[in-house]
Order: sequence, then structure tokens, then C-alpha cells
Amino acid sequence: MNKSQGLPAVVDSDAFGVPVSDRPVPRITIAAFCENPETGAVIQRAALDRRLSKTHVSVHMGGPMAAAEHYADTPTPNLIIVESRNIERGPLMAELEGLAGVCDPATKVIVVGGSNDIQLYRELIRNGISEYLMAPLHPMQIIEAIAGLYAAPESEPIGKVFAFVGAKGGSGSSTIAHNFAWALSNQLNIASTVVDLDLPFGTAGLDFNQDPAQGVVDALIAPERLDDVLLDRLLVKCAEKLHLFAAPAMLDRDYDIDAPAFETVLDVVRSSSPAIVIDVPHAWSAWTRQTLMGADEIIVTATPDLASLRNAKNIYDHFASSRPHDARPRLILNQVGVVRRPEIPVKDFAEAIGSDPLLVLPFDPQLFGTAANNGQMIGQLNAQSRAAQGFSHIARVLTGRETAVEAKKPKRESFLKMLSSLNRKPLKKAG
Repeated sequence: MNKSQGLPAVVDSDAFGVPVSDRPVPRITIAAFCENPETGAVIQRAALDRRLSKTHVSVHMGGPMAAAEHYADTPTPNLIIVESRNIERGPLMAELEGLAGVCDPATKVIVVGGSNDIQLYRELIRNGISEYLMAPLHPMQIIEAIAGLYAAPESEPIGKVFAFVGAKGGSGSSTIAHNFAWALSNQLNIASTVVDLDLPFGTAGLDFNQDPAQGVVDALIAPERLDDVLLDRLLVKCAEKLHLFAAPAMLDRDYDIDAPAFETVLDVVRSSSPAIVIDVPHAWSAWTRQTLMGADEIIVTATPDLASLRNAKNIYDHFASSRPHDARPRLILNQVGVVRRPEIPVKDFAEAIGSDPLLVLPFDPQLFGTAANNGQMIGQLNAQSRAAQGFSHIARVLTGRETAVEAKKPKRESFLKMLSSLNRKPLKKAG
């Protein structure tokens, strides 16, 4: 605990992470048989959520009897969701008995019904039904119910992923990510791992004054070999509760690595560290998009100029719409107050994005330059500086120890019109 800053230590840092109900669901097949079109629409929306990204979900019309007929001569999937409008216990149990006769032993069943009857719930569970949900449904009910079925109640939480990305090159996203990780481990006492995914140009090794012989690329080229033992050999210990999965930062090879390799490696890291801070390079490709989509928190670093504003809004809008059941991306404004440089005012920037910045960092080349050249974090060099206090603040906010300021909606129509004229085309994938 840093008493001078009044930061609370985490008594049980190993318990920090994503709870069982919020963890990604494994690769399973799910079939839903719905009597109400609205229920089917909700399940289809749930299927688009990042937690179900590995699953294959199909939605059919009809209830338990339709499901029993469908699987009379074919193997059943891992999970069947059936909706029944029968609110009477006897007819409902008769419908489910027909489905039970065709289900494989390993198939789980979730029933969606309209009866709020605890006795019915108990009877369903006693007869082998995995879960009962009452309509009308919300996508998160479906997601949490499925996640709960495929994780043992005694399972340890998996690590929480914080993905940092710059709105444009040179915005300082990497520096902020590294200092955030240092604040997590040194001030909040949360064991953290920095994963530097800027393979040819990553700076995490320099910032932490490390020069490892192996790192993240060794795992990415053979992801199927990565386990806890190999991971422990590849990680570099920077502090008592801070590890680094370093990028090679070399140009002697091409880094054409498929997106599934990144997913596999990050899954292993999540199982071994309560907090994972990913330094995502400023690029747009299948694997960068997938990495950001799978993160628990997305933090976008921008500078107060028009290119950063356009790109930050593109990123913000893309993930706000594609991750409707998650927290919206967070915004950090960096390098604010450069002498004689025209800047977009912070208030205008926030109104255009539709979100107040989580942190506004003033331009301080002496402090940041010295820290970078020394291989130190800002909190090590000057713990009382505004920047160090800022990193402590975002560490507390993103771990739930401090409430962030609520986002404001855009107000200035003329400024938004100017932005929209520059933002008519969506982001394009690389290659």
C-alpha cells in the first residue's frame, strides 16, 4: 500500500478477475426451439455476444415437441434451449419427457417458460433439466445461464483483460498501458501480466528495463504447446506481482500469425493471472479486432487533434455497437497542452465521442522522457506527479475501487456535423 496516496491494498488479489458467470463459453453447439418469435430474437442477439463467440447457435421455431421430433434420428447438440407456453406442470413435464427420450446423456437442457412457480423449478431440476428461465428474457440472462452451466461452481475466476489501443500512432497508449499495469501490481496489489502484442516494435521491454530472450511470439508460433509450465518460462518477472510477456521488437522475420493463435495464447494467460494488460498496436486486422472484442475493458488513448478524434470515434462507435452488453470503451486524452499547438478542447472532444475522458494527461516531455530513458514507471520516478496520480486513478476506476464520471451525450451540433463529414467511411481491415 502506498500510504502517501491513500490507495487501498487488495487483501485477496488472487480472487480478482472475471466471475464464473461472465467467462467465455467453450466451443459448444447450441440449438434453441422457441414458441415465441421474440424469444428467438433475444437468443440470436445473445449469440452475437463476445462470451458466446466460440459457440455455434441455431434457432428454430417450435417447443419441446419440435425439438424431440428434430433429434429423433440425429445426435443432440451440447445444449438445447426449449420454450414452452404450457404453464401447467403436468403438460409441460409430458412435453419434456418426450425430449428426454431422444437426448444424448451429455446434452444439457434449458427450459424457458412463463410460470414463476418455485415448485415447478424444483421438479424440473430434479428431473435433470439444467436451468429454468422465465420469459420475457434479456440476452444477458441467456449468456449468464449458459456460462454458468459450463463452469464448475468452484472454478477460480479467470483474469480480467484490459486492452489498450491508440487512436493513432504516437498517442502514448503503450506508455499508459505499462504504467496502468504497474499501478495495479504495486499500488493495488493485484498480480498483473503485461502482454506486448506490438511484435516488431513493442516497447514494454524498454519501459520495464528488460531484455528477455523469449517472449510472446514463441507462444504464438506454437500456441498448442503453451501451458502453465511453458508460460512460466516465457514470462519475465518485473516486480513481485508484475510479469511481462514481451514482444521480440525485431525485424528479422515476418509476423503473419493467424487470429486463433492470439486467442489461444490469451486464454492460457487469463487462466494464470488475475489481471492482463494487453498493449494492442495501432493497426486494424482480424486478430487486433478479435483481441479488442474479447477484452473485458477497452481503453482508447487519443491526442487532442482531428485525426485522433475521427479514429477514436470510429473505434468507440464500432465496439459500442458490437459489444452491447459490455461497458463502452474508455477514453484517455494524452499530451494535452502542447505549447503553440492548436488543440481540440477537451470538452468538445468528449462531446463528439459521447464520453467523458477517464483521464486527461498534460504534456510533460521531461517526466515521460526521463522515465522512458531510465526504464522506469512514472510512479517510480515521481509518485506525486499529476501523471502518477492519474494512473492510480484509472487503476482504481477500472478495478471498481472508484466510480468514474458518467459519460455525457454530445451537445454541440455544429461540431458533430464537422466530424461526420470526415467520418463517412467505416474502418477497413488491413490487407
